[in-house]
Amino acid sequence: MPEEQQEAEEGIAAAGSPRGGGGGGWASTALQPVRWLRMLCRELGATFVAGVVLVYGLSQGFAGSFFRVASDYYWKDVQRVQPATVQLLSAFFFIPWVLKPLWGIMTDVFPVRGYRRRPYFLFAGVLGTASAAIVTMVNGLPMTSAILSFVGISTAVAIADVTIDACIAKNGIDKPSLVPDMQSLCAFSSSLGALIGYATSGMFVHHLGAQGALGVMALPPATLVFLGFFIYELKMYQHNVKEKVLNKVHMAVKGMAQTIKYPVVWKPSLYMFLSLALSISTHEGQFYWYTSKEPPNPGFSQEFVGMVHAIGAVASMVGVLVYHKYLKDYPFRSILFYAQLLYGVSGLLDLTFVLRWNLLLGVPDAAFVTLEECCARVVGRVRLMPMMVLSTKLCPPGAEGTFFALLMCIDSAGMLAAKAGGAAVLRALRVTRTDFARLWLAVLVRNLLRLSTLAAISLVPTADQTDVLLPRDLLAVAGDGSPPAAGDGDDEERLQLAKFTDHVDDDDD
Repeated sequence: MPEEQQEAEEGIAAAGSPRGGGGGGWASTALQPVRWLRMLCRELGATFVAGVVLVYGLSQGFAGSFFRVASDYYWKDVQRVQPATVQLLSAFFFIPWVLKPLWGIMTDVFPVRGYRRRPYFLFAGVLGTASAAIVTMVNGLPMTSAILSFVGISTAVAIADVTIDACIAKNGIDKPSLVPDMQSLCAFSSSLGALIGYATSGMFVHHLGAQGALGVMALPPATLVFLGFFIYELKMYQHNVKEKVLNKVHMAVKGMAQTIKYPVVWKPSLYMFLSLALSISTHEGQFYWYTSKEPPNPGFSQEFVGMVHAIGAVASMVGVLVYHKYLKDYPFRSILFYAQLLYGVSGLLDLTFVLRWNLLLGVPDAAFVTLEECCARVVGRVRLMPMMVLSTKLCPPGAEGTFFALLMCIDSAGMLAAKAGGAAVLRALRVTRTDFARLWLAVLVRNLLRLSTLAAISLVPTADQTDVLLPRDLLAVAGDGSPPAAGDGDDEERLQLAKFTDHVDDDDD
């Protein structure tokens, strides 16, 4: 196990353990992550913890990182398209994530044989495995078919994500003090999976080619099929299910519309959208540039590209440690302001690299790009984790899956806008497979847009990350206006959508 990874685990465990760990020594330190995981399993359920690890660690972390490297080389070497085109095509892969409210409504109000979560893990697993098999086994695949296959892979990950997020949001309402711990588990699992995915992706691409390497993408969704069978979920027994489905869908849509009208909900949601949308992506232009063998371009090898991303994944875990150990008690507005500021400033390292100023400073390309990747990953993780915690805090009881999916849809729309905006900038500046003369200007525009997000920081609440943000009339879903007591009614009643009441918008935050 890498030293940084072990340190991250130990730091998270120390922060997450509710009893603090008593006794010193190496043995106590080594057992801290075990105690932390045991605490989570005891409080939240072992199969829930396993589900988070499989979805965030394997399906998102490993598969997402492996897919990023392998697909970049697939479009560059197999399909041979321009960087601006690839940047635009990558926006299509966010469409399944923009549709997350649809997946959320399905998991909330369309049970299959009495189960809300299990069938959707099964479906996601089958879809992802089949899509990866098609793009790997069919030679000379038309671009349209390749796009559809990649969208199928992305859809599988999105459905699995929204399903486990529904469980996370529900547990966050039941145990609000454990929300930072759950997000730390998600982030650390994702970072560890990304580390493995990035570390192996370059090797697979080098030995199997980009298309052959994509066959590895069939393995993570196959584990979702397994998850669909073993994750713990009580079976619902309800009469006249079909007659109530339309009513539930109406309640879900109405509930989302009513909830998003609250200033305490739409203001931070707008900030998160702007933060993501204004951070336009120039990744494809930079990827084509630093893998080009034409001097004076860096000409990085496939193995080196994967290894740099792997080192970045370790840095991402360090970001998780920094957040969980030192930053989870800071107010939302403070931490997001400084995180966004650092995010914009750290982007200047990209500009320095593209302009080759690092060589003037005597820093080799390999060392500088590794430093840049580490800084970007640490800052990026610290920036995103409080956003995830904030999103969880905005979910009303009973509609966790649906509303969390809506918030993630807003975030995905922001990322889609960032991809499309980056494609437009690369095309406008005429950055191609061989012409990178204006790439530095695209990176500069990106950094300025990142800093411009700070003008909207007032939309973020000043509350602490452990505070309850929603007003009482959203939290009071029981008929008497009080939150439902644990154990009242059967499982269906505890899981059914909240019945939102009419309201009059209050003031701001």
